[in-house]
Amino acid sequence: MSIPKEKLEQYYTFEDWMSWDESVRAEIIDGELVMMAPPIQKHQGALGELFGQLWQFLRGKPCKVFPAPFGVRLLDGKDTVLEPDIIVVCDKSKLDGKVCNGAPDLVIEILSPSTARQDRVVKFRLYLQAGVPEYWIVDPDAGHLQACVLENGEYVTRMYDENDAVPVRALEGCEISLREVFGE
Repeated sequence: MSIPKEKLEQYYTFEDWMSWDESVRAEIIDGELVMMAPPIQKHQGALGELFGQLWQFLRGKPCKVFPAPFGVRLLDGKDTVLEPDIIVVCDKSKLDGKVCNGAPDLVIEILSPSTARQDRVVKFRLYLQAGVPEYWIVDPDAGHLQACVLENGEYVTRMYDENDAVPVRALEGCEISLREVFGE
């Protein structure tokens, strides 16, 4: 199902988003439709490795990891539905079988040329406002990961490169090897 051209300029709601089938790759930010381009190989390689390391660590544990496409409704009553590349959710009451309602414990966005500004500015603000405890911005082209950890209502940011192992603050004892994420 595609979205008819005449409807691309309207205000969208969470209910609209829920009515679309899985072939529609789009987010809604404050009622505005944001279409998503298909990801490229480098993006998908980083996503697969990050998801794999998190999945392996969480196997048999109560927290769960979900790759895109999986909807996140950060704030009730707001017509904003995002599809981060990866989320980790430890509070199962936030999962209703369709979306995550509320802030995940960890959100990972992997930059693409078409999404970099959105991920670094717009989504950064939304995740901060919603109280997401840990937000990672991964740049596969530069081989960098920006880890933003919520402290006293603000994100404290630390940069990592391909030689680092990144501690996951939301998951005690978990470290992600960036050599594996950024390796060819």
